[in-house]
Amino acid sequence: MAKDGSITGVEVSFGQDEIIVSKTDLKGTITYANRLFLDIAGYTEAEVIGQPHSLIRHPHMPRCIFQLLWETISRGEEIFAYVVNRCKNGDHYWVYAHVTPSFDSAGSIIGYHSNRRLPEQAIIRDSIAPLYEKLRAAEENHSNRKEGMHAASAMLTSVLAEQGIEYDEFVMTLGQGRRRGYRTAQENEIRRVEAA
Repeated sequence: MAKDGSITGVEVSFGQDEIIVSKTDLKGTITYANRLFLDIAGYTEAEVIGQPHSLIRHPHMPRCIFQLLWETISRGEEIFAYVVNRCKNGDHYWVYAHVTPSFDSAGSIIGYHSNRRLPEQAIIRDSIAPLYEKLRAAEENHSNRKEGMHAASAMLTSVLAEQGIEYDEFVMTLGQGRRRGYRTAQENEIRRVEAA
């Protein structure tokens, strides 16, 4: 077993049609983990229930992304995000996560629910991994962790502003050009003109 956050550099994967599921309380303590979560992360149910979800946090994951995630779901909104997680033995796996708040009958947030699917490797390789490396470098460029996270958040905001999009649009449109039936804005404009 890898201890003290050590990593092996070995990537593991799971099936395209499989979904990793976990639930937490308001503080991020795991209250449920499905069999796939346990199998890929290499933990038993007894080892994860009652533990912080950060148990599987990979040290190369930018903290500013988690900050954005927590800010979003604590407002009662859903978020999609690419995340690299760490297995118990130090291996890692990438996920495309959809995290949502869970509400009681009065509309109060009582916890969080996350479904994670296998992401496209081209998106990770071409877009996410290079971006996360830059964000992590910005975080590590400061001796004060909080200042580093603010610097990385500012960098992310700047990158998105240059593209003229919000974070959720950025995440949702990655790899869209490779999807069947996708048309660029220019192709849509040509179709609109032809139809007129």
